Amino acid sequence: MNNARLYQVLRGPVFSEKSQMLGDSLGVQVFKVDSNATKLEVKKAVELMFEGVEVTKVNTLNVKGKTKRFGKSIGRRNDYKKAYVTLKAGQDVQMADAGEEVANTTASTSETANNE
Repeated sequence: MNNARLYQVLRGPVFSEKSQMLGDSLGVQVFKVDSNATKLEVKKAVELMFEGVEVTKVNTLNVKGKTKRFGKSIGRRNDYKKAYVTLKAGQDVQMADAGEEVANTTASTSETANNE
């Protein structure tokens, strides 16, 4: 397993109510992963991307895309693979949230405008 492959395994985090509750109570992080990724690859990728994090267990599942109507035409969402990664007790994955950074920037800009 080379590092180039490991950097392609994680597609992104899953932000939902269920994933937030699992993260808060059990220390489980949820990621969208490559559909061909194995559990061992997911474990190695998380430990590589987030330094100082130790993974104890990985559960994966394949999510089938839903068929949806868009007016007269019928479309289909993509299939993807999801991984539930259990971290060692007391550890957490820190993900940068772009929304908070933008909110802080606009707040400081409006404060500057009010002061002038």
